[in-house]
Amino acid sequence: MAQDKQNEAKIASMDENKENVSDPGVGLEILQIIKDSQQQHGLRHGDYQRYRGYCSRRLRRLRKTLGFKMGNRHKYTGKKITEEMLSDSRYLLLVLMEAERSWSYAMQLKQEANTEPRKRFHLMSRLRKAAKHGQKLEKLCESPSIDAKTKLEAQAYTAYLTGMVEFELQEWKPAMEAFNKCKTIYEKLASAFTEELAVLYHQRVEEISPNIRYCAYNIGDQNAINDLMQMRLIGGGGNMMAEKLEALITQTRAKQAATMSEVEWRGRTLPVKIDKARIFLLGLADNEAAIAQASNEDTKEHLYETLLSECRDTIQAVREELKQRERGPDADTGKVSNLQFLHSYLSYIKLCTVVKRNESMAHTLQAKLKDPHNDENKRGPKPQDLIRLYEIILQSLAELSTLQGLEEDHTFQKEMALKTLVYKAYRCFFIAQSYVLVKKWSEALVLYERVLKYAKEVQSKAKSIGDKELPDVQELIAEVNAEKYSLQAAAILDTEEVNESPAERPVKDNTARIYLTFRLDPALVGKQPNLVHFPPGFQPIPCKPLFFDLALNHVAFPPLDDKVEQKGKGGLTGYIKGIFGFGS
Repeated sequence: MAQDKQNEAKIASMDENKENVSDPGVGLEILQIIKDSQQQHGLRHGDYQRYRGYCSRRLRRLRKTLGFKMGNRHKYTGKKITEEMLSDSRYLLLVLMEAERSWSYAMQLKQEANTEPRKRFHLMSRLRKAAKHGQKLEKLCESPSIDAKTKLEAQAYTAYLTGMVEFELQEWKPAMEAFNKCKTIYEKLASAFTEELAVLYHQRVEEISPNIRYCAYNIGDQNAINDLMQMRLIGGGGNMMAEKLEALITQTRAKQAATMSEVEWRGRTLPVKIDKARIFLLGLADNEAAIAQASNEDTKEHLYETLLSECRDTIQAVREELKQRERGPDADTGKVSNLQFLHSYLSYIKLCTVVKRNESMAHTLQAKLKDPHNDENKRGPKPQDLIRLYEIILQSLAELSTLQGLEEDHTFQKEMALKTLVYKAYRCFFIAQSYVLVKKWSEALVLYERVLKYAKEVQSKAKSIGDKELPDVQELIAEVNAEKYSLQAAAILDTEEVNESPAERPVKDNTARIYLTFRLDPALVGKQPNLVHFPPGFQPIPCKPLFFDLALNHVAFPPLDDKVEQKGKGGLTGYIKGIFGFGS
């Protein structure tokens, strides 16, 4: 709130300065203001409700500051902003915040309309109101007191809101015209100003481009689908556009899936009658190609997750169909049916995708592990992270070996066994590296030998199978041999450091290893310097004398019978005498 007041004070001071230097026009950084406000008040996390509340509060503060209140609590009195008021740019900011409040409410309703379709009517009402405020802002900016840059930004902002209204109404041609107008203005502004401002305009153009391609595709431009696929790879267009893009791709595949009737796998032709399975299998090659072309690891991870999600949904649809078949009268318990084999095929795709995704993540972590320029303040990858990934891969391979219908496929089982050996070797390698970090040299050396054993076994069996997807273990063997030599050297140095004298040990320093040398007796400079014998030898020393009382046994003590009290006779008489003192 304090920051907003400072911004409004700055706007007012800018207006005063412009009047003092007789500047020809009043200006307002429309795109800069809305982008900063959106990033600071919720839109970084997609919280449109929070941003709408911010716009309402800022409108209230502006009206109070300007004395531009719309009546009181009991009565509404409408006021219009006229050209005479435009000497203060905060009146333009007032209209801009009204448009932003309506737009943010519309985007909030769009999120809620996924579960409550009736809210779409309210959504359209709010969008039209936002576009109306945008047109009002553009009309006010036509005044000669407004500078040229603000006029162009107001036109682009109005065109964007108008395009959003037409886009939601699925009026593709008007929407495309409005978005193109907006894009053209921002591109011209980017070329006319400094690089810092140009970055903001280019970002806006990138946000609009997916909408333009989407409109072009719906108008009839079939080439636009390729551009949309490329935008999907780089993740452009925001969350709302991404949902529409996924729906468009699914719709396109559904049209093509009508011609797909069967698929061949492991020498068996399978009829595909479930629509969801057809759509998934038709787009499988496109998804794999998109993963291969992904420019960064985040995009690749997102595409892997999308593919796995689609695969799970397809497997669930096939599983439900299998349950219905099992309940029916035609249920057979003999040979694996085509539907069961299709279920195995989809499970095979899912598990192979999990293996590829974890292998990709392992390669990324391994590259970071080898990077010597890691930031010490951040937690870097450790061998334990890679061990966990390879354990997941081995678990997926174990599930692949038990797929229904592939128990008798000996070639497939051999391939899975060979891949299991490869990933066991990698897992064993990183377990050894984790032991090296804690200086357990013998355990690490044994594990490196186990890695070489697995790798040589893989090399001997790989020639007979000839699997092209099998990872190459030759590089792993070379790395293990190098690590073994480094391990032996580190173990020897560690042993020598334990046996070295304090004078020979190097002083640890962050910049270099500095050795201190002294002029000492040659007998003290060897590997086993004779500094002091420990433990020391025994020497005779005087002891503290011991005293024994030998005369006590020969001493006769005097009798003490007269001193000892005699016990009287018992009974009632003695008791009474004792009470009254007669016996004393």
